[in-house]
Amino acid sequence: MKFTGKTWKFGADIDTDAIIPARYLNTSDPAELAKHCMEDADPDFMKKMKAGDIIVADKNFGCGSSREHAPIAIKEAKISCVVAKSFARIFYRNAFNMGLPIFESAEAFDNCAEGDEIEVDADKGVIRNLTKGVEFKVAPIPPFMQELIRDGGLMAHIAKTSG
Repeated sequence: MKFTGKTWKFGADIDTDAIIPARYLNTSDPAELAKHCMEDADPDFMKKMKAGDIIVADKNFGCGSSREHAPIAIKEAKISCVVAKSFARIFYRNAFNMGLPIFESAEAFDNCAEGDEIEVDADKGVIRNLTKGVEFKVAPIPPFMQELIRDGGLMAHIAKTSG
């Protein structure tokens, strides 16, 4: 599993309200949530980003409430994956449950500028900054977790394997 895209950088402690503001939680429609992805962190984010792009963030990405809407909004916005120095634990679990690939790497954040093109190789555990010609190790996603992502999340995986 590989992801290649342009990076969008965000700072530390991006909470779930910045990812999907609470004022939009009156819907659970993924397409509607995606329209407002990262709106409070960068009001023009959805106008600027393209499908396949990658969010690169500082520490504690996804802190705050435990809402599942946050990884749903990111995934439906067609962000291919999120790389951060660290993730809030509940966001980490929710991301995999929703089928959103995430990777922890302090080096990637420290050595990427917004707009750099990077490649994330989930199988090999390598992030390559294609713009700068450098690469970093990252813990590979375990095979079972990759299966969850391929199947579209935990519920889709259960439906596929129990039917």
